[in-house]
Amino acid sequence: MKQHFMVRPTRIFIWVSALSLLVVMGGFLSGQAVAKSAREIDVSVNVAIDRFYKKVANARKLVQSAKGMLVMPNVVKAGFIIGGEYGEGALRIGGKTVDYYNIAAGSFGLQIGGQAMDIILLFMENDALNDFRASDGWEVGVDGNVALITVGAGETATTTLANKPILGFVLDVKGLMADISIKGSKFSKIER
Repeated sequence: MKQHFMVRPTRIFIWVSALSLLVVMGGFLSGQAVAKSAREIDVSVNVAIDRFYKKVANARKLVQSAKGMLVMPNVVKAGFIIGGEYGEGALRIGGKTVDYYNIAAGSFGLQIGGQAMDIILLFMENDALNDFRASDGWEVGVDGNVALITVGAGETATTTLANKPILGFVLDVKGLMADISIKGSKFSKIER
């Protein structure tokens, strides 16, 4: 007698989710092994800063008053049920790179697809910058709160925002992105 084996949709979901998690987490865990060179990161950071200045009015003024600027260019965010994001960037103080960082985050929920984005954090107070630099893995929403700025194209990010300790900007190729969260994203220093 022949037995029929029926695969349940739940099992397929579990296997696809587990496989997605392994792929995403494998990319995060091997991040040190595939880290870009300092020169590659600096070039990408320069391009992201140029994009930031073109897309956000008064951005230069905010950067001038910031104590430090963390630029994470081309952060890749992708997922199928289980998702994640990863990118590498630089912390600049006084316009010079002082340290390199990576960003990693994972998520679970209804999500399909991927995107690349630039994440820029402006540290407006020395205490916020010092706390970030002293941490061994700094997580948004846990170790510090970020005021995410979502002005539209052509709108102004004014210096009235400068009273917040950390300002955050997330841009894609079109400009600032709305309805996006970086809460739970973790920044870790890349040891060279």
